[in-house]
Amino acid sequence: MSDASLPNAAPAPATTPKSSLLTVDARTKRRNAAEGRFRAYGIIAIATGLVFLVLLLGSIIFKGVGAFQQTFITLDVELLEAKLDKNGNRDPEEMAKVTTFGYNPLLDAAIKRAAEDAGVENPFTKGKDLRKLLSAGAANQVRSYVLANPDMIGETVTFRLLASSRVDGYFKDRVSRESLARDKNLTPVHLDMVDGLRDAGVVAKRFNLGFITGADASESRPEQAGIGVSMLGSFFMMLVVLALSLPIGVAASIYLEEFAKQNWFTDLIEVNISNLAAVPSIVFGILGLAVFIQFAHLPQSAPLVGGLVLTLMTLPTIIISTRASLKSVPPSIREAALGVGASKMQTVFHHVLPLAMPGILTGTIIGLAQALGETAPLLLIGMVGYIASNYPGGIIEGFMSPNSAMPAQIYEWAKRADPAYYERAWGGIIILLLFLMTMNIIAVILRRRFERRW
Repeated sequence: MSDASLPNAAPAPATTPKSSLLTVDARTKRRNAAEGRFRAYGIIAIATGLVFLVLLLGSIIFKGVGAFQQTFITLDVELLEAKLDKNGNRDPEEMAKVTTFGYNPLLDAAIKRAAEDAGVENPFTKGKDLRKLLSAGAANQVRSYVLANPDMIGETVTFRLLASSRVDGYFKDRVSRESLARDKNLTPVHLDMVDGLRDAGVVAKRFNLGFITGADASESRPEQAGIGVSMLGSFFMMLVVLALSLPIGVAASIYLEEFAKQNWFTDLIEVNISNLAAVPSIVFGILGLAVFIQFAHLPQSAPLVGGLVLTLMTLPTIIISTRASLKSVPPSIREAALGVGASKMQTVFHHVLPLAMPGILTGTIIGLAQALGETAPLLLIGMVGYIASNYPGGIIEGFMSPNSAMPAQIYEWAKRADPAYYERAWGGIIILLLFLMTMNIIAVILRRRFERRW
C-alpha cells in the first residue's frame, strides 16, 4: 500500500518561496534610503559652506574694492617765484624754509581758476573754504615737487591732487548732503561745486595706486593712507621666519624621527611640540615681549622682533608636518640604502630627505601663511600702535627700524573713526587674502610637482 492511501497521513508542508538576488527587499531599501540621506546631508553641508564662503568673499570685495579707487582733483598750479623763492637763487635749502602754509595760497588760486574756467559758481570768498575740497596733504605734495624740481618755479604745472575724504566719500555714496548738515569739514554748498567740477572733468575717480604703494597717514588724512610700508614690514618678518624656522624645524624633525632613541625624554619632547602647536598665538606674543624686548632689549615694533615671535609660533607646525613627511617615505628606501653600504647619515640626507622634501616645503609654506595673517602676537610687541609712515632706508633699517605689518595695519585702520579708514581696512584684507591664496597655491603646486606615489 502506498503512503497516500493511509487515512491518518500528515499533509505535506508548504514550500517557502525563495527570494531573488535581483529583488530589493525591505531591509535593503531602508539601507539604501539611509545612504541616500547621508549623501544628501553631505551635499547640503558642502553647499552651505560654499554659500557662506561666497557671501564672505562678496562682502569683503564689495566693502574693500573702493579702497583701490580714489577721487582726484586736477589743478594747474602757478608756482610763483615771489612766494617760493624770493631771492631767485633756486637754493633747495632756502626754498625748504617755505612751509606748506606758504603753498596754500597757490592752491586756493588754482581751485578758484579751475571753477572759473569750468563755469562753476564759487560762493566762497575765503581761500580756506575752497581748500576743504583738497586733501590736507595736497600742499605737501606740491612742496615736495618744487624741492625736487627747483627749475620749475615760475611755471604753471598740472597736479593731480587727492580730494578730501568727504569729497571721496560723496563719490562713493558714503557721504550725502543730509549727513553733511552736522559736519564741520564740508557743507552741501561744497558738493554743488564738486558736481560742477566733475562735469567739467576737473574732479574724477581713478585707480588709487597709492593705496598699494603708500604709507599710513594720520587720522586727519585717511585719503593718503596706504598699505605699502606695512607690506614691506611683513616681507622682512617673513624673511626672518623663513631663515630660522625652516632649518631649525627640519633639523629637529630629522633628529626626532631618524636618530633619537625612543625613551621618556623624546616622548616628552613630542608631547610638548604637539601642545605648543595648540597654544594661543597671543601667548607667544607675551613670550616675545618678555624675552626679546624686556630681556634682550631689541627695538620695539621692529620686524626682527616680530619675525622671532612668529618663528616660535611656526616651529611646531613645521616640525609636525616635516615628521609626517619623513614617516611617509617607505622603510624599503632606508633598508635598500643601508643594504648597499650607505651610512645612516647618507641614507637620511641622500635618499629620505629628498623624497620628503615636497611635504616639508608644503608644511613650511602653510606655516608661513599662518604667520603672515597673525595679529595677536604683534599686539604685545608694539607693531599695532606704530604708524608706518616712512619706508626704511635700507636692509638693516628694514629689520631693525619700527614698522607695522599687514594684519596689524588692518587692525589699526578698523579702530579709527573715519569711514574712509574702515574702507581701507577691507581693502587691506583683500591684499592679505591675495598673499595667502598665492602662498597656498604655491604649496599645492610644489606638492603636485614633486610628489611621488609608491
